[in-house]
Formats: sequence, C-alpha cells, structure tokens
Amino acid sequence: MPDILNFLLRKDLSFEIPDPSVDNVEKNFESRRGPMPPVSLLEYVESIRRHSLDRTSPQHDRAASSGSSALPRHVSVGMGVKKAHEVSNLARYVDNLSSELSSKYSCQISHMVDFGSGQNYLGRALASPPYNKKVIALESKQLNIDGAKGMDVTAKLAKKEIMMRNKKQHRSELYGKHYTEKAAKTTPDNPSTSSYNQLPSRLEKCSMDQQSSIQYIETIIHDGNLSSMLTQVNTFRSPSTPDPSISSPLNLMVISLHSCGNLLHHGLRSLILNPTVRAVALVGCCYNLLTERLPALPGSPSSKLRAPNARLTETSSACDPHGFPMSNRFLKYKKAGREGIRFNITARMMAVQAPRNWTEEDCNSFFTRHFYRALFQRVLLDKGVIDSSNQTSGSGNINENEGTASGKQQKTKESIILGSLRKPAYASFLSYVRAAIAKLSASPSQSALVTQHLADLTDEEILSYEK
Repeated sequence: MPDILNFLLRKDLSFEIPDPSVDNVEKNFESRRGPMPPVSLLEYVESIRRHSLDRTSPQHDRAASSGSSALPRHVSVGMGVKKAHEVSNLARYVDNLSSELSSKYSCQISHMVDFGSGQNYLGRALASPPYNKKVIALESKQLNIDGAKGMDVTAKLAKKEIMMRNKKQHRSELYGKHYTEKAAKTTPDNPSTSSYNQLPSRLEKCSMDQQSSIQYIETIIHDGNLSSMLTQVNTFRSPSTPDPSISSPLNLMVISLHSCGNLLHHGLRSLILNPTVRAVALVGCCYNLLTERLPALPGSPSSKLRAPNARLTETSSACDPHGFPMSNRFLKYKKAGREGIRFNITARMMAVQAPRNWTEEDCNSFFTRHFYRALFQRVLLDKGVIDSSNQTSGSGNINENEGTASGKQQKTKESIILGSLRKPAYASFLSYVRAAIAKLSASPSQSALVTQHLADLTDEEILSYEK
C-alpha cells in the first residue's frame, strides 16, 4: 500500500519520449523506474494531480508567520501555543482570500460565518485589528457562547456588563430572613435611598452594542442551508451609506477551524445552497464522527478489537440523509444484491483524509500498524479467540448469532480490547503478536481466553501468516 500511495502522490511520472514507438517508451520508462504501468492509469493519475487543490501556503504568508502577525496577548487569551499558531495562520489566510475576492471579482465579504465556533478563537482574531471583520459565530452550546463573550471583553471587542443590584435584597436572598431582620434594625429610614431600594436583586442591564463586530447565534447545524440563520443576522450600514435605511448586502464566507464530523461537508454544501455564501475556508477534523447515510449491515469481526463506544454506534446507525456516502454513485452502486457502498470506520476515515499531507514515513508507519492489526485479527479468528459475528448488544457483549467461523449457531465470544502497543512492538509482525499476546494475557478479563487458545502458538506459525 505505501508503494501504491507513493506512485499516486509523489512519484515523478514524467518521462522523455525519444521515439514515438511504444516499445521505446516502455524501455525508457523501465530503465528509469521499473515496469511501465498501463497508459490509462498514468493518464488517470495525471488527471487527479492536475485537478487537486493546491495545499501549499504562499511564501509571503510563511514569512509573515515569524514576524508581526503574532496575535496580541489580549486577543490570544485562552489559547495554547498550538491553537495560537493555527488561528493566526488561518486568520491571515481568510483575510487574504477575502481581499482576493474583492480585488479580482468585486465581491466584498460582509460577514464571516464560523461553523461550530466554540470559544470563538478564530472569530475573535478576525474581528480584532488588523482584520476588523464582522463575524457570525454559530455554536450549539450556550456555555461556550458565554465563555466566548467573556473573552470578547478581554479582547476589547465588547463592553463589560453593568451590574446594578439592590445589595440588601440580594444578600437577603443569599443569607435568608436573619440577614433581612438584622439589616432592618441597623439601617435607618432614608427617603433618598428609596429609588435605590427599588432596584432588583439580580442583573438589571447588560450593555451590548447591536452593531458589535461579533454576533453569536445558538443553533445546531443539521445541513448547509443557512436560511433560518440569516433571518437573525444583524445588518450593518456601510460607512459610505449614511442613510440608516440602507444596509449593505450580505456576502458571506463560511469558515471553520477543526470542524468536527459532518460540519465540514455542511460548510461545503452551504456554498451551493445559499446564494449569499460566496466562499468557504474550512479545516476539518474528527472524521470518525461522520454519520452514516445507509443502514448498517452485519459486518466483519472488526469490532472485536475495539472497545464499545456509544457515539460510534450512534453515528454508524444514524441513517442521516446528509451523511456518508455523499456521492450518488456510491449510494446507488449495486453489487451482490445490495445497494450502496458502506465502509467501516477505518476505511471511511481514510477516504476523507488528504493524502498529500502524509509524509512517506507516516504512511509506512500507519499502514504497518493497520496491516499487523488486521493480520493479528485473522490469527484470533483462526484460533477461536473471536468468531465472525459482529452483532453486539447495548452493553458491549456479543449476542447469539448465526454465521460463526464454524458455520454453526453458537454464542459469540466477548470483545477483545487490545488498545495501543509500544513502538518497538511494530518492528516485525512476530514482535507485534508477542507483544499483543503479552498485553492480553495481563488482562484479568481476557487472560484465560487468550492462554487457552494461543498458548501453543509458535513463531513459525506466526511468520506463516505474514507470508
């Protein structure tokens, strides 16, 4: 698999053609790179590379990252070093993209719409100098919105709330009747304080500017349609239009830093579902949280090595019309009497990755780990530690089910939870199996089962699986 990725992503497929004859072309290619692949495959790879998005940052952006582009201290409040680096780079990229849209296409972006704003680190950076953007922060949790508003005050993007309380009434509510009676005896009547005594015990007023550079909207994003959200957006007047009745048109750019799961493709779809959305700038993450569009099918014993996870079960059985697969061709593909292509979680996570971000070393390490894991699973299956059933109950145990390794109906065995191993374990498949057996044998709940079935497993037998 690493060799295939190297061929698809990195290998230089260009070659000189000294003679138009096919034989010379093949000989020239073979002398430099080995056997020549089919011409149709070369054309396919070249087409994919030609249409791939440019993932390199402009040189001036990288230079700016070490200069004055660092976020001011009052704006980077709450951010770690990694978060501040990500926010500063994405904010600068978004500003450059906005300027390019304005200069090349005469499209002046009016608002930045942050999908899943969280603590609004990115939006706060864009709303602050030198960018001074209007930001609409969409967030599903009010607790995050409250925390973000507090940091907006620190960043000098919002005014501090004005607290006006009747202290006596407030304290009486806190400390009870005893405090009220004591206060009544010690405080003389004074007409000048009558208006003060009428103040409520709780927050009376919060000074908030309706034309603030950041507007928070508590909402759960179910798809890319923003029509319901747009009705809540505060319009603002352009400096060049003094007439209060004239508002600037909405030209939105959807942005997101670490948009989890479905948020990423909801953001992409917003570009075609909303005429007011002119551009998107998104950085996705947590691809394991993508929901499934098709109902789940009884699968392979892949879950036997995975700990029960309620969220994983929920996303894989969501039947979400906006979930995976988004391609109609995948959705309607028919094979062996079944319609639609379904991936397990590992395959689905890989399908939505950006392989060009993978280094050759990372690729080799990643595929080695997964190859060893899959091969070890085959060893467990052959030795009877697990069976081929994949039907689990809510508690994580395995129910009775037909389709076991022997083909007979029997109660399936409990899930085997392996977890991670130390780096030296991946030096070879033999060392991986021995490290995995040692770890499973140390588990009180799994040691008896592993010892019973794998005690007589020899090195030669292990190496035969790898061959």
